[in-house]
Amino acid sequence: MTLWLIVYRSLRQHALSTVVTASSIALACGLLLCVWMVKTQSQAAFTAANAGFDAVLGARGSKLQLVLNAIFHLEASPGNLAWSDYEAIRRHPAVKTAVPIAVGDNLRGYRLVGTLPEMFATVEFAPGKKGALATGRLFTPGAHEAVAGSFAAARLGLKAGDTFHPFHGLAYDEQNQHAETYTVAGVLAPTNTPADRVIWIPLAGVQTMGGHDPRAATDVSAVLVQLRAPTAGFMLDLMYNKQGNRLTFAYPVAAIIAELFQKISWFDRVLELVAYLVALVAAAAVLASIYNSMSARQRDLAILRALGARRRTIFGAVVIEAAVIGAMGALAGYAVYLGLFAGVAELIRAQTGVVLTLAAWHPVLWLAPVGMVALCALGGVVPALKAYRIPVADTLAPVS
Repeated sequence: MTLWLIVYRSLRQHALSTVVTASSIALACGLLLCVWMVKTQSQAAFTAANAGFDAVLGARGSKLQLVLNAIFHLEASPGNLAWSDYEAIRRHPAVKTAVPIAVGDNLRGYRLVGTLPEMFATVEFAPGKKGALATGRLFTPGAHEAVAGSFAAARLGLKAGDTFHPFHGLAYDEQNQHAETYTVAGVLAPTNTPADRVIWIPLAGVQTMGGHDPRAATDVSAVLVQLRAPTAGFMLDLMYNKQGNRLTFAYPVAAIIAELFQKISWFDRVLELVAYLVALVAAAAVLASIYNSMSARQRDLAILRALGARRRTIFGAVVIEAAVIGAMGALAGYAVYLGLFAGVAELIRAQTGVVLTLAAWHPVLWLAPVGMVALCALGGVVPALKAYRIPVADTLAPVS
């Protein structure tokens, strides 16, 4: 009780420095947790978000660009392929499902993607989540109708029965409005995938939209493919990529996205390094805060020694004080983490449609705070040694 009383009174006496130091620790801990959780969750979420397809067939070019465009609705299409190419892969005995898409227009920044009704009837955008409707109905092929993804509908304020004019291109420019008027037939239920950010329209709608090249009226941007067996992917890869030179078969989708994260892994390491450096600075702040207060506290500590407190009690009190400051900062770090993570997760969802969740668990959620407390306790050893060596007689001697 004496030990904890000493710690409590010291913390109260130096409340301002305690709060400032704990705040720096909270920032370090929260930043470290956020960096780690965003990195691990985003990598897992992106590699799993294949929209229910195993591969993508598209124009000759980068596999990564093809996957980002067709699955995540990012990037521009590397080019078009003929309707006959879609028919050829659709009829291939190794292919279970093939769904064409066409891109090239937007609605105030949200992509319009032309497709067939099979996209919603047979495909699971996420495990156990087909293209179920929250309200309304599916579009009618050939009609000027649309089905809005849940996130796009919420941001654009769309509901069944609303009308809109598409805009040409993938980037929103109010000067490039199409003359066609589309009616929202329905809104999809949330899938927590990139499909939520899309306005889906009939395939022919994109192909025949005013202002598009009439010579490409039957072309498609890509074909999303489901295979009957994993071995079929390697066979088609050989056929299109190794033996052919006109089209690209991107397979498997998860491996291609994993390559993207490998390419930007240096950025993760930079963020981790920043977080570790902030943690070291915070621990050094604990050391400096307590060490600098030793001169003012020498007489108090000497009186405690004179009243019977042992050296190890004084040493332990200072180390515990440092650990308590670390624990206060670590606890506050969870609040910093929650705020940072929520902001980053919302940004990632708005830009990609991929959803990160605070409910996900990772050992770093307890390892980082415990490590921070241990680091702060270690930082308290130096001032504790100084307190341990305070000469009682010299310190209590009257000054003449």
